[in-house]
Amino acid sequence: MDVLKIYYDEEGQTLSVWFDDPRKEFLTEETGEDFSLIKDKDGRVIGFERLNYSLEKPDAVQVELISV
Repeated sequence: MDVLKIYYDEEGQTLSVWFDDPRKEFLTEETGEDFSLIKDKDGRVIGFERLNYSLEKPDAVQVELISV
């Protein structure tokens, strides 16, 4: 089963989303202001990170999965 992992660090103001095991992280590539792609040793994107991200009410977040 695939598992999507979403981490929000309120203090550090980062949002990280993983499509694979975070322990496979090998390289982080900055692609724009406040945004990075996280890659494994083969160069596959396994997640992304958004810097300077804050939620007004972190405890009230809802996640919706839309599959097409």
